Formats: sequence, C-alpha cells, structure tokens
Amino acid sequence: MTKEQERARARRRHEAAQKTQKPPVGDSARDKQVFGVILAVIVILAAVIAVPHFIGNRTDDAATPATASTAGATGEATNADGLAQGQKLAAGCEKPPPLQTSPKQFTKVPAKATAAGKTFTATVKTTCGDIEFELYGDKAPQTVASFISLAKEGYWAPSPCHRVTSEGIYVLQCGDPTGSGSGGPGYTFGIENAPKDGVYPTGSLAMARTQDPNSNGGQFFITYQESKLPTDGGGYTIFGKVTKGLDIVTKIAANKAIGENPADGTPVSPISILSVNVTEKK
Repeated sequence: MTKEQERARARRRHEAAQKTQKPPVGDSARDKQVFGVILAVIVILAAVIAVPHFIGNRTDDAATPATASTAGATGEATNADGLAQGQKLAAGCEKPPPLQTSPKQFTKVPAKATAAGKTFTATVKTTCGDIEFELYGDKAPQTVASFISLAKEGYWAPSPCHRVTSEGIYVLQCGDPTGSGSGGPGYTFGIENAPKDGVYPTGSLAMARTQDPNSNGGQFFITYQESKLPTDGGGYTIFGKVTKGLDIVTKIAANKAIGENPADGTPVSPISILSVNVTEKK
C-alpha cells in the first residue's frame, strides 16, 4: 500500500468517526437551553401559586351568583378551639358540629300545592339559639313548599351559615350542608315574590341563587339590615320574615368575616343550623 493510499484510508476513518459524534453545544445554544429550563421552572411555580388563588376566590353572593363561597369549611387550619383560623365563638354560641359527609339529594321539586294559600311558622335551632320565621305560603308557595320538605327531610341538620356581608348588602347566608356555598338539594325552581324595587327590609328571609332565575334550591339569606339588591334577572324571592332571633343574626354579623375581606366571607363567629321544624299557622 502506498503512502498516498494510507493517508486516504486514515482520512476516511477520521470522517466516519466524526459522523458518529454529537456536535458540541455552542455558548449560544447552551444559553438557550439554560434559559428554557429556567422559564419552564418559572411557569410551573406560577401555576402552583395561581391555582389555589383562583380556587380560593370563588365567591357566593346573595346579590350576584350564589354558586361558590369564600367559606373554606373543609381542609382549613384550625385554632386551639378547633375552629377555622380567625374564627372565635360569639357569646352564647356553641361550637358547630362537623359538616355532613353526604348531604341528602333529591330529584323532584316538592309540589307547591302543599303550601299554597297558607302561612307557616318555622323554628330554626342553631348553635347560637333559636331563630323563628313566618313563612309566606300564600306569596311564595313553591319556595315555602321546598323549605318545608327540606326541613322534614333533615336536609340542613346540620349545616353552617357560610357567608356574612356588611357593605352594600347586609345578609347572613345559610342553607348549604357542604359549607362551600355551591351545594344544593339536587333540584331547582324559579323566582317568586321578588320586590320590584330591589329593597329587602330588615328581617327578610329570601332565597339565594345564581344568575339563572331558575336556580333557587336550598340556600337562603336573612337581611339583618335593610338592603337593596339588583333586580337584574328577576331579583330574589322573599318567602318569609324573622319574628324572633334577629339579634342572633346581628350579633354574628357584627364580628364580620375572616380573611382579607372582612366585609364578605366566612363569619368570624360561626353559626350552624342544627334542626328546622315547621308548623302551619291556623
């Protein structure tokens, strides 16, 4: 073999070896890779931080959609009293029982004929004392029929009042056994007896709902001070009034809400419904 042939053979071996090697990463390419990794980490961290923020800020509003709440009744840190952080019992109140694990669900709207043309008295036993209502079966028969049915079924036994507001509207909202502000009995119905001017006198008992006029279910609110609510979508059904125990509601409302917005959220002073008993007025 000549020297020229040896040199040619060596050159071919070198070129073949070069083809099997990965090309080196230049400074520019390496910088791009490092930047990409850093950007990916930032995106992941942002997602971890943002998701709880968005989930935790769903709101339950008697004047606007009542489908979710700032009330985080499950999974919250607790204080020495076993209450959610920031909560404290008001004078004369007992510690609320745990939330229901499997609230009852129903598929059929109760017949409004059971309440039509009648009035009723409801006694709501709470951890802070009894609150009594007069129910307007003559003005809101479907709503009162539903209230009576849910009371008989023990739907609210127990359930927390998960929301209190103290700016613009003045309400204590109750009736969701899950404590989340998004729970319902499994059926819905429409609006009845909503004031055309949007004014809800002190002591009004009214239904909470979403933007859908036909989304009334099991959640209701009590106005402890006259409130003007939007009339868009038909307003909110007034189906009764407080006849005893409004001072209990006022006491809970006076301590406002926990968290960043004390004017709207989970009550600082917890109150839960223990039982509801309804009788017809003769």
